[in-house]
Amino acid sequence: MGTVTPLPLARPEQVGFDRLELNRILDLYGRMVAAGHWRDYAMQFEKDFAVFAAFRRAAERPEYRIEKRPSLRNRQGMWALVNESGVVLKRGQELGPVLAPVERRLMKLVEE
Repeated sequence: MGTVTPLPLARPEQVGFDRLELNRILDLYGRMVAAGHWRDYAMQFEKDFAVFAAFRRAAERPEYRIEKRPSLRNRQGMWALVNESGVVLKRGQELGPVLAPVERRLMKLVEE
């Protein structure tokens, strides 16, 4: 038998989503897909930030981007919800309140 070399737990040069954050985001994404509103998503992981982008159609700009920027944790908050035009709709320390505008929109889509 050979030796087992453990894999590194995280790449320190890259920001990412932890399991709870990703579960929360993908749960919202799944409900928007079920409502027939979103059809595709993309994730981007960079040195300073991570982005989850949700698309109505794959050929368009993302309708919403959920951005995580840990460098802003002690200032405006590391989470941001950005619309298609690049305007920051909501910023905060926690993910739940930042996703609230999309949650409200989902409620309107389901009621119609």
